[in-house]
Amino acid sequence: MSRELQSISFLASSTPAAQEAARRLSALYGNDKPENADVIVALGGDGHMLNTLHRFMGTGVPIYGMNKGTIGFLMNEYREDGLRERLAAATRNVIHPLTMTAIDAEGNTHNALAINEVALFRQSYQAARLQIAIDGTVRLEELVCDGVMVATPIGSTAYNLSAQGPIIPVEAPLLALTPVSPFRPRRWRGALLPNHQTVDIVVLEPEKRPVNAVADATEVKSVRKITIRESATDTGLIMFDVEHSWDERILAEQFRY
Repeated sequence: MSRELQSISFLASSTPAAQEAARRLSALYGNDKPENADVIVALGGDGHMLNTLHRFMGTGVPIYGMNKGTIGFLMNEYREDGLRERLAAATRNVIHPLTMTAIDAEGNTHNALAINEVALFRQSYQAARLQIAIDGTVRLEELVCDGVMVATPIGSTAYNLSAQGPIIPVEAPLLALTPVSPFRPRRWRGALLPNHQTVDIVVLEPEKRPVNAVADATEVKSVRKITIRESATDTGLIMFDVEHSWDERILAEQFRY
């Protein structure tokens, strides 16, 4: 066993199943404080995994998830035996989150990180009217829709996929720009963008057609403009069992239809 994986911290979601799993695993392997751990094992579902990744973003501590939730796309199978061996053999993927800078109706600026996606949603019964620019060049003068999102590769299998967006391999240097229920232009289905490009979205008629912006779990109401780009400085580490790597999950997901 390599020294770097000797110290394990178990962080469980609030569900009874995850809490019981943490107690059982702690009895088998010990449970160090998160700030002292060489690896953190997150017990819960994808939401808990995202929260844990956000919490330890930029620390260099790898996060290994075990599923005690529902879907668990970001999680490994829950097993109590041989955990240290699994951790030592697990693959590591570097996560590059998106940065969101949003300006609201009062002129306030809000900053947040998103591991999955940054999304805009209509706030009322009326469709949103949005203008989209890429690296300062307006590409869509007007998009009438329920919303639009920019998704990372790791987020491409989440809300992006349900909105008919493309699945992106985790190492691909791409972002998905995907509309939600586009009305005009009706046939526009989004775009794949190089991950070094910046997306600016301006809300047209913000008083009549208010829009909210969401970066993972951070929501900003009544936004006027948001800027989205991949962070050049923030990174996270996520671990997967070698027999069920992230690349394998992405490939398998594309053949389920």
